[in-house]
Amino acid sequence: MRWLYSTGSNVVSHPVLWPWIQTVTMLVFVVLVHACAGGCARTVLVTESSPVRAGPSFQGRVYTLVQNEWRLSQGEVTIPEGWYMVPPSYVEGPHE
Repeated sequence: MRWLYSTGSNVVSHPVLWPWIQTVTMLVFVVLVHACAGGCARTVLVTESSPVRAGPSFQGRVYTLVQNEWRLSQGEVTIPEGWYMVPPSYVEGPHE
């Protein structure tokens, strides 16, 4: 502990402290990268009580009703801004 209190010593280059500084730096870096990556995808739950409208640049896979059966699109579809999307209870027919 003498090196912590001595004047003129370079604490960062101390041989005992250097591995801890590297470990803490790497840990902080990993946590920040994980936090940034985790914020990229977000799920928003919408209530069943009302329809929602598509915002700008809205894309995704959609279900279509074909011969009384819901089929998921193969690729993403661009939904024009302002179009309404309704919950299953608003649609007549099969809901599964």
